[in-house]
Amino acid sequence: MTDTSMLPESWRGVLGEELQKPYFAQLTEFVEEERAKGPVFPPKDEVFAALDATPYDKVKVLILGQDPYHGEGQGHGLCFSVRPGVKTPPSLRNIYKEMQAELGHPIPDNGYLMPWAEQGVLLLNAVLTVRSGEANSHKGKGWEKFTDAVITAVASRPDPAVFVLWGNYAQKKLPLIDEDRHVVVKGAHPSPLSAKKFFGSQPFTQIDAAVAAQGHEPIDWRVPDLG
Repeated sequence: MTDTSMLPESWRGVLGEELQKPYFAQLTEFVEEERAKGPVFPPKDEVFAALDATPYDKVKVLILGQDPYHGEGQGHGLCFSVRPGVKTPPSLRNIYKEMQAELGHPIPDNGYLMPWAEQGVLLLNAVLTVRSGEANSHKGKGWEKFTDAVITAVASRPDPAVFVLWGNYAQKKLPLIDEDRHVVVKGAHPSPLSAKKFFGSQPFTQIDAAVAAQGHEPIDWRVPDLG
């Protein structure tokens, strides 16, 4: 199962070696055993959806989430995002509220963030799979090593990027990023538990300024209604 063809083409050169390491073989075996026992999200063909949607050389912004949503039909491999037709989760609702307050964009009727991913926003979870109904159930099994390699790969490109680290968990990844070359936007997590500190932290304004300073095309944060 260490076939690099499971990775999107643009990432194979920088991540292919990870798939040859012993931890990845153990991780793959663990996830397959979990799938044999019951539902694991996202489905197999969407585990690397974030890398699929945002090619390596197109990453302008990397937003780091923790692990996938664990409800049926919610997660599809992009952090904070849910499939069309699925109720917008609380953290994303809070992200939308902040976006509206900062940028004046209307709050969309859906939580499908593919329009962001297609503009160069890599929506990466630190852990890429989860057992149905059990948050963090695949934590510490090896995904973190793999996604650290993703962060390191983006951080080692000559082209600078913006790293968005919301909450203490994400901010533990700071040592992987050279802050002299890249911009790191830090803040409270948008979850209802810490939203008071998140609101008013102006992340979109900070990201937009950094993207412009790095010479990249601006990101249109508006998410179209799917009505």
